[in-house]
Amino acid sequence: MNLNQIHNVYFIGIGGIGMSALARYFKTIGKNVSGYDKTETQLTRELQQHGIAIHFEDNIDLIPADYFVENTLVIITPAVPKQHSEWNYFLERDYEIKKRAEVLGIITKDTFCFAVAGTHGKTTTSGILGHILFESGVDVTAFIGGIVENYNSNLIGNGKTVTVVEADEFDRSFLHLHPNIACVTSMDADHLDIYGDKAAIEASFVEFADKVEDKSKLFITKELPIKGVTCAVNEEAVFSACNIRIVNSQYVFDVQTPTEIIMNLQFGLPGKHNLMNALMALAMAKTFGLPNEDIASALLSFKGIKRRFSYQIKNENLVYIDDYAHHPTEINAVHQAVRELYPNQKVLAVFQPHLFSRTRDFADDFAKSLSAFDEVLLLDIYPARELPMEGITSQWLMDKMNNIHKKLVQKQELIPSILDSDATVIVTIGAGDIGEMVPTIKKALDETN
Repeated sequence: MNLNQIHNVYFIGIGGIGMSALARYFKTIGKNVSGYDKTETQLTRELQQHGIAIHFEDNIDLIPADYFVENTLVIITPAVPKQHSEWNYFLERDYEIKKRAEVLGIITKDTFCFAVAGTHGKTTTSGILGHILFESGVDVTAFIGGIVENYNSNLIGNGKTVTVVEADEFDRSFLHLHPNIACVTSMDADHLDIYGDKAAIEASFVEFADKVEDKSKLFITKELPIKGVTCAVNEEAVFSACNIRIVNSQYVFDVQTPTEIIMNLQFGLPGKHNLMNALMALAMAKTFGLPNEDIASALLSFKGIKRRFSYQIKNENLVYIDDYAHHPTEINAVHQAVRELYPNQKVLAVFQPHLFSRTRDFADDFAKSLSAFDEVLLLDIYPARELPMEGITSQWLMDKMNNIHKKLVQKQELIPSILDSDATVIVTIGAGDIGEMVPTIKKALDETN
């Protein structure tokens, strides 16, 4: 498919974090961009401010009349139901219809492509890497699965020759990519509704890793069953972060590379997992040939990703952090970072489980992860693309938790329940619509503190 012959790009599910990055990209390069989404969000409002027409009703009459078969590309999200009338309209008329990952594959095929894979850490690692490349003057476009605070966008740069993409394992999407340099941050079981078991996920990651023929351009953590360049924090590895200390609430550390030690790097995102993300980005940037001082400067200025340990309130009396964590490993990482930064303080976690299948598959691990917090408020499961499953509820999950300070709350009860707590550190966690509630929670806390 030749993108130069495409004048119009129509998105079904335009408000998704990955889809909206593509929408921004096509708008930037001069295409007519419009689309549908089920619900209005902050992301869709921002796209509309960029001149992208969006509607929220599945109605073929709202498709622009001049979006003809011969000059229009239709991009769909895997979450779209088969009976969606707009999708069927395009199918019946033989429009060019692609999944997001296929389009990323087309865009990146003729570029030098960095691909960041892993069940956790993709968004932060690709955000750091995109920022390093952009700040170093590289002709880059980075497609990020989250809003990078430095740019208030999920798209960094508008370069033509170098790309950074998240290699998403969902639906085996990452197999469409053509990486020149890649990393795998983790390979935990997830998306078992797609894969069935952990072995199938691992096989898919191995297939992705095989796309990088030169294994000196593939970066991995030590425990992965893949051949590549190892990265580790406080352990022996080809790239190793060591001599780690916290100064003025941020990490200062050294990195042992194959040829030298880079001293006194500074990085502001908390948690050992974020140090690992920074190390992976550094290893890829260094291998690409960027100078140490450019890498160090970009690490120091990186502000993070929205909804990834994002501070909403930070004062002497109260800390409120919001995080996208939706897997037990990610919740453990949030807990580790909070305890490291705020030892001996009472921590309240507000969690909205995401997907019935994920809650079912990891219920015992979720219960263990959540029980580590001092107090827990649990919202109902956010269904996303799924129908309810019998017996899989937040009450069922809560019954597995051994924390005595736990409570199931409805959305309308959430803010009063938060205000009732005497916790000095509050974290909201989850990948559902809890993110849309954050401004209201922050406002209520600001007014009472």
